[in-house]
Amino acid sequence: MAPKQPIGRLAPSPTGVIHLGNIRSFLLAWLDVRSRNGTLLLRVEDLDSPRVKKGSAAQLIEDLQWLGLDYDSEIVFQSQRTVLYQHALEQLIEQGNVYPCACSRREIELAASAPHADDGSTVYPLTCYQRFSSYEAASEQAQRPACWRFHFDQPNVDFEDGVCGSINFETARLSDFVISKNNGEAAYQLAVVVDDAAQGVTEVLRGDDLLDSAARQIVIYRALGLDVPEFKHVPLVAGEDGKRLAKRHGDTSLQYFRQQQVSSQQIIGWLAYASGLTDDLHECTPQQLLDGFDLKKLHRQPLIWRGEFSA
Repeated sequence: MAPKQPIGRLAPSPTGVIHLGNIRSFLLAWLDVRSRNGTLLLRVEDLDSPRVKKGSAAQLIEDLQWLGLDYDSEIVFQSQRTVLYQHALEQLIEQGNVYPCACSRREIELAASAPHADDGSTVYPLTCYQRFSSYEAASEQAQRPACWRFHFDQPNVDFEDGVCGSINFETARLSDFVISKNNGEAAYQLAVVVDDAAQGVTEVLRGDDLLDSAARQIVIYRALGLDVPEFKHVPLVAGEDGKRLAKRHGDTSLQYFRQQQVSSQQIIGWLAYASGLTDDLHECTPQQLLDGFDLKKLHRQPLIWRGEFSA
């Protein structure tokens, strides 16, 4: 039986300008699919309404074109797909996979019983699990609309990652997570699953800071009876201190590089070389990297940015 044609996606969020880390993830996702003659989709994840910036979506699309990262089919905007997310939420409610939560973020942080994850974030202490008989009761307690949380009913989530290998997460450390916000907006984890399934996405390549999100998304896929795509999580771009790129490492936005007259070929060439995809540093286009592309060549350590496009 012939292998299924890969379908991947680029899924930027219009919350600001894209930076070097975004570009690298987009480049690798593009190469991984295009090198196998697959289909690449573009989805703008514009659900986080308070953070969405006017004009950012149009700029993202133009930036991808400038970088030489093309895509197939029409662009999908999450803000236009809320009915799909609501249907999925209703299914999860009916199945008993989710429960209403009256807790505010502040209340969770102050809870004496709330443990903390390895990254320092607060783990939800299950305060509202089996607490309310109805959504209305939770909302009355909160004095505002309640949110919905997905409940882990298994102690572990195991999966095979195409880059990181065998992964195991203890669900007690992930904690029950918000799947629908108190403003009625679908949370990231639910929207991504619904969209990837609806669009037929077979694989998801992104930064390894989202590895724990894969575990959360896998349980949603299974609860909704959907096929789980193959996940591939790649190391992030870090500063010389080994920490994830931030403002302290200088301006690494594409907007800044373009203002400094850095060409797209310089950016792509440096990312390819620093990632282990080429043997020497030279300017190139994404198209020129397709011949001989192999994700196995990718360095397994974070890519270090030292402030300039040089060896």
